[in-house]
Formats: sequence, C-alpha cells, structure tokens
Amino acid sequence: MSDPFAEFEALLEELEQHKPGTPQPSVTVRRGAWAHLRRWLSRGLLLAAALIFPFWLLVGGSVTLYRHFGVPTWPALLGGVLLTALLLLVYASWVAKRISGKRRVPFNVTKVLLAVVGAYCFYALIYLSGLNAKHEEVRSEYRSLHPLLRVATSTLILVDSDLVITDMQRRATDYEKMGLPLYERSLHFVQEDGYAHAVDLRTIGRSGWRNLLMKFYFKAMGFRTLRHTGTADHLHVSLPTH
Repeated sequence: MSDPFAEFEALLEELEQHKPGTPQPSVTVRRGAWAHLRRWLSRGLLLAAALIFPFWLLVGGSVTLYRHFGVPTWPALLGGVLLTALLLLVYASWVAKRISGKRRVPFNVTKVLLAVVGAYCFYALIYLSGLNAKHEEVRSEYRSLHPLLRVATSTLILVDSDLVITDMQRRATDYEKMGLPLYERSLHFVQEDGYAHAVDLRTIGRSGWRNLLMKFYFKAMGFRTLRHTGTADHLHVSLPTH
C-alpha cells in the first residue's frame, strides 16, 4: 500500500518546479544564448566603430576645419592627420594598458603613427589606379582635384574597389562636346586655389544600396552630393569654396 504522505510531497515538489515565474532549463539556455549573442554583437559594433573612426577623423576632420573654420587646404589636412594620429595614440595606450598594465606609450610609437598616417595621405594624394578611372585622361587629371576630395575618394576605394571616377576637371569646351549648356559656376572648373572642387562617380551598373552608401559616406564626411543625369547617371560630389 502506497504512502499518501509521500505521494503528496512528490506532488508539491513537481508543482514547485513548474510554478509561474520559475524559468525552465530550456528558457534559461535561450536567455543565456541571446545574452551571449548581444554581447558579441556589441563588441563587433564597437570594433567596427573603432576601425572607421580614424578615417572619419582624417577626412571629416579636415573637411570640417576647411569648411567651417576657414582653415586653408593644407593646414586643414595637416590638422586631420594630427587628430588621427592622436586617436591612434589613444588606441595604442589602451592596448599597452591591457598588455602591461601601464598606459605609457614610447615616443617612438608616436612618431611611427604620425609617419603611417602621413604616408597614407601621401599615397591617397598622388595615386589613382587605372581601374578606378573611366579612362586615362581622367586618371591624368587626378592631381588637379582638390586634396581633400582626393583623400576622401581614395579612402572609399579601400572598401569599394569597383568605384569609378567619370569626371573631374572640366574646361569650357567640354560642355560643348557633351552637348550641355556652359555652366560658368561649375566646381569642375579649376578654382582660385588651383584645384577642381568636384568629382563625378559612376552609379550605372551598381546596386542601389551601394550607391546609397556611397552618397551617405560623402555627406557624412562633409561634402555636398547630387545625383543627376547630365550625360549619364552619376553621383556629383563637391567641396564648396571659401
């Protein structure tokens, strides 16, 4: 004959295990998995931001100094270089703290960081691959483009290797060849500082989201953008003069 008291205690234990508000093992596992996923997603986003921010500081910082503080072209670019090197120094200090427990970074590291950022700018200012120019004539005009536009465009090419520049510097006769009325205020003309302040980028044959991201990138960096179809669909990016 079974013990009724033992059966009653077993029933109470079963009810206690399934009472409302008590997470079941499967629920606990799911919550732990979601927490783990959120933790890795947040770390991934922080890492992406840490990688992107130096480039934004270099290009966007230079453009901000140029457009909003009236700093001349080369000092503005130098300001962007110094700000970027300073940020990388902060990164290096954080790494040193994690490794050795001290935030102190050797002075040689500072010089190396400055040299790296300066070398990158030098490369961006003088080199454009033939794959990123509509034809050789466009490529030959690369150094006539404003330095800040050159650095910005070259930086985008790092992540968008299929980017193609279709036009930079123009002359009055170019409008006649294209069958367009002459626009004397065009920033494609060489301005008083000796540089063209506009560049056209190909949008045909590219997905909508890539063109949208390209436009967002230049706007986030402080440039003006306009999508239009003068002779062909393209994104017009310009840097206003002082």
